[in-house]
Amino acid sequence: MATEDAAPEDRPADLKHNAIGFVDALVIGLNSTSPAYSIAAVIGPIVALAGIYAPGVMVASFVPMLLIASAFYYLNKVDQDCGTTFSWVTRAMGPWAGWLGGWAIAMTGVLVVGSLADVAVSFGLLAVGLDGWVENAFVRQSLTVLLILVMTAVCVIGTELSAKVQNVLILAQVVFLLVFVCVALAEVYAGTSAYDSVEPGFDWLNPFGAGGAALTGGLLLGVFIYWGWESAVNLTEEVEDSATAPGKAGLWSTVILLVTYVSVGFAVVAYAGPAFLAESAGEEEFIFAQLAGDVLGGWDWVLLLAVCTSAIASTQTTIIPASRTALSMARRRALPAYYGHISPRFRTPDVSTWWVAGIAIAWYLTVNQISTNALLDSLTALSLLIAFYYALTGVACAVYYRRHLFESLHNFLLIGLGPLVGAGLLTWLLVRSVSDMADPANSYSGSSWLGLGPPLVIGLGIAAAGVVVMVVWRLRAPAFWDERPGVADPDVVRGIRGGGDDRGGRG
Repeated sequence: MATEDAAPEDRPADLKHNAIGFVDALVIGLNSTSPAYSIAAVIGPIVALAGIYAPGVMVASFVPMLLIASAFYYLNKVDQDCGTTFSWVTRAMGPWAGWLGGWAIAMTGVLVVGSLADVAVSFGLLAVGLDGWVENAFVRQSLTVLLILVMTAVCVIGTELSAKVQNVLILAQVVFLLVFVCVALAEVYAGTSAYDSVEPGFDWLNPFGAGGAALTGGLLLGVFIYWGWESAVNLTEEVEDSATAPGKAGLWSTVILLVTYVSVGFAVVAYAGPAFLAESAGEEEFIFAQLAGDVLGGWDWVLLLAVCTSAIASTQTTIIPASRTALSMARRRALPAYYGHISPRFRTPDVSTWWVAGIAIAWYLTVNQISTNALLDSLTALSLLIAFYYALTGVACAVYYRRHLFESLHNFLLIGLGPLVGAGLLTWLLVRSVSDMADPANSYSGSSWLGLGPPLVIGLGIAAAGVVVMVVWRLRAPAFWDERPGVADPDVVRGIRGGGDDRGGRG
């Protein structure tokens, strides 16, 4: 930020250490998940599957996220690298697996940034009464591109500025959601709901209440609403107490998200009733817009702004993991060196950040030319990439600490079994996702691409492109592929028990 913090001209710049604290990292982790937008997007489909047991499905979806967050915590203890999964998987399982993990993280940003910005613009226009602008594709898409550029500039100018913007956005978002929850539940108990409301009960927290099939389908949707908390860990090189604070921020993000989602889930299901929400599946993003008017009357702009600020915040923070991962890969010579450039003035990865934004804008505009449904299909493909790199991280944690898992019950449960169970659950969900996406009827567009559903084609296409890029770069610059996996040494494990910040060697 300040010019006196700039790197000397005679040496390359590093990321700015100790730029933000634990609370800032926590806020960024929360905002990356875009809580208000996420719950608006999935509450309808989850209720359609699970009925009044939708809050229970949200609790069940939290379990694999918490287990993988534990893997992030313990891997960050030994390797505070902004590339997170890329660096850790390379360290534990070798460069091929590590490279693919890094590619998956980078591509999630490309797929989702445009959609998030589009939602932010749409709900912002609705909040100020410019409904007609929302229907005008040129205006909406132009404003979306502008928002992406502005948020990218904020990311480049500095991590401190990013954190300050995020603090304001999360505060506004949480306040708006709490107002909605309180008013909705008050109307339910007063009997003044405009719908067939249902008084909430503790049995709604039973994830098995609607049966196994509903739980499975709900879990596939639930993973999406928790995704993004690890952005706090991608900032590990810029956070105070980098060995522990980023990992704790990731863990606490998942817990706070659980409370938020379950609270809103109870309010929405109780106020509108499961029948209305199930019938409205397919219009998920605008269910909140309708309920806002019914619950808050002339104050409906409160909830509209909640979704708007949520999507704006996530537009910015979703750029962070992709850009930091590209930076880490470039430093290790797994990508061209210019992706690793750090601004001497702002001490942020300017080149990789602008590249992520540019590719995201190109993807957003291109897919919109096909159809709006094609853009939604590309978001559905996200679940494949998310499940892949989360599961890979869970396995990497157990593999890297494998010589120390039976030294204590703590190591076995939190470093070994927990991450492996989380990885197993996500792998199962990945397989189920592939099966579901293979049927074109399960896509938003309902069309067939190469005989398969568009989301699966998009997911497989991104994976295939990653393999091609990886092989080409392996042939052009083989140095990275000479790295060999290793295991955690005893000093590292002792450092973890004692709360130290030792880094592990490469075996």
